[in-house]
Amino acid sequence: MILDVQNISKRFGGLLALNRVSLSVQEGEILGIIGPNGAGKTTLFNVINGVYPPQNGQVTFRGENITGLPPFAIAQRGIARTHQIVRPLSELSVKENVTVGACFGREHLALGAAARVADEVLEFVGMADKRDMLASKLNVAQKKRLEMARALASRPLLILLDEVLAGLNPHEVTDVLGLIRKIREQGVTVIIIEHLMHAVMNLSDRVVVLDYGAKIAEGTPQVVSNDPKVIEAYLGDPKAAERLLEGST
Repeated sequence: MILDVQNISKRFGGLLALNRVSLSVQEGEILGIIGPNGAGKTTLFNVINGVYPPQNGQVTFRGENITGLPPFAIAQRGIARTHQIVRPLSELSVKENVTVGACFGREHLALGAAARVADEVLEFVGMADKRDMLASKLNVAQKKRLEMARALASRPLLILLDEVLAGLNPHEVTDVLGLIRKIREQGVTVIIIEHLMHAVMNLSDRVVVLDYGAKIAEGTPQVVSNDPKVIEAYLGDPKAAERLLEGST
């Protein structure tokens, strides 16, 4: 087990965003997290990577209790993440953005070594030809890839992907799904939040479903998509499970 999240609760004023959520992730697994808007998915990522300390519960990464550590310390231990709303360093080049990720990652690279890692990662994600372009000039799909490249440059053991398919056309979605599978083949464990249901169901080994901050289901895509609680709370249509597993939208 690479990550163990136990009984995490997070409250913002009167809003209970996470209610005693527990999950575990095996090394080399792709875990999908789904749920309606406001279900607590991104809040869970923010607790895992140190943006928010939880009120209760514990996050254990590779046997170490990392609960409440700051994001830079968690990144140095090997957890990277992308953000739902991409925020590149707009006045830096694509390569410089990725170099920053390498400098502050798990391997504590000096600038020269970080630049070499940036070149490798840009080749891996298919953006080597954009290395000298200003990040502000990229389109949505390219910014999504840049976000992934910057995270990968930190040499993570676990990567948290927050809606990396949002805003992409079907061809771009297919390309990014292939890239995520390649990331796993490189030995990186993946947790992905996604609203594009057919994609996450066909990509993930297991799926966790959140609703109103609580975990309501967990299992294989087949099991989860046929769970009555999931159909009622999220899918809203008894035939939705069939469509998900067929890969239709």
